[in-house]
Amino acid sequence: MEIISSMVDFFIKGGAFMYPILIVLIVGLSIAVERWYQLTRARLKNRKMWIRVKPLLDQGEFDQAREMVDGNNSTIAEMLSMGLARHSLARRREDIEIAMEECMMEIIPQLERRTPYIALLSNIATLLGLLGTIMGLIAAFTAVANANPAEKADLLSASISVAMNTTAFGLMAAIPMLLLHAKLTSATGEIVDSLEMASVKALNAISISSKRQLPTS
Repeated sequence: MEIISSMVDFFIKGGAFMYPILIVLIVGLSIAVERWYQLTRARLKNRKMWIRVKPLLDQGEFDQAREMVDGNNSTIAEMLSMGLARHSLARRREDIEIAMEECMMEIIPQLERRTPYIALLSNIATLLGLLGTIMGLIAAFTAVANANPAEKADLLSASISVAMNTTAFGLMAAIPMLLLHAKLTSATGEIVDSLEMASVKALNAISISSKRQLPTS
């Protein structure tokens, strides 16, 4: 209870700028939770889909693989569906690769969606903290100028202590959001890397199957 009471007292003494910092923190954490959920969900769905479709690609069962990915909403299925659809029309590896790269260009922005806002909100929290401190110091020096000379030192010390609360709170909000942004960026990169790996393996499987089907002289 003492910790909670101290935190409430710290927040109240910080002044009006503590509230926008709190709002920025809540919005940033909400985005981070939503993005983490979506990325984790995408990673699990991709892994499950790849385990199912990879044996079909290795065996050259491209029609079955196409039917499987067409009925799935994972990002890896979306990419493979584009490549396999192009494979049914054009056998050239370059055409299939271009089709999957085009699909990747649509998928990556979806994976990165809203993540940059977390870094932006982290910077905003820091700046709001600094702005609150500056405004608090201005108010403190203004009050000290009209105060009794005997009370000036104590009043200035107390005012500066309160004004620094906003900077401290801004940093306490900014640091976790920066760490979450780094983690989400890393998770997004891992998913993109896995998609690129799946793309290369699918292309290799298609190339090997095409070579097997070539007539021998």
